[in-house]
Amino acid sequence: MDAVTHDPRSDADLVAGIAAGDSAAFVTLFRRHRLPVYRFAFHMAGLEATAEDVTQEVFLAVMDEAGRYDARRGSVIGWLCGITRNLVRRRLERERFLQPLGDDDPGQTPQAVSDPLADLAQAERIGLLRRAVMSLPPRYREAVLLCDLEELSYTEAAAALDCAVGTVRSRLHRGRALLAAKLRASELGQSRLKVPSTRCFA
Repeated sequence: MDAVTHDPRSDADLVAGIAAGDSAAFVTLFRRHRLPVYRFAFHMAGLEATAEDVTQEVFLAVMDEAGRYDARRGSVIGWLCGITRNLVRRRLERERFLQPLGDDDPGQTPQAVSDPLADLAQAERIGLLRRAVMSLPPRYREAVLLCDLEELSYTEAAAALDCAVGTVRSRLHRGRALLAAKLRASELGQSRLKVPSTRCFA
């Protein structure tokens, strides 16, 4: 067994180890949390390349900032998401616009296609959801992604966003309402598009 992969230390202990120069602790933390960090960055920025860059930057920042981590302010994953959020926001501010979403789905492994029409419908639903999430104002998008995608508690999300728990609750409530409205509008728009007769494909 890989001792690094199966390191039993808690996240907080790993961060303390990183602060003390323990390279194994860094590798373990990276392996343990790089996918959640990447996923959050991807859904915030909408681009795989940006998410990959930001993920690397997050863990570079961890090496520099590990000594400043305070467990009383929140969990390690909340801290990592806070770093991710700040890095993504800086990039988006530099670029001054949100890039369109890519077509690839990170984290999905290619599988045998058993029902092409069902797979297409599922892909369309995922695409609708992604576009709806990306169209949310950043403050609402962050709350929805942290609480609903990353499943952070309100307290953890508040630490990541550097705001009060009540603010997280308010943003999450508003973000969910906006997201539901956007999805309903998208689905309504799609339902109005009539499918051509099958003779068109003959």
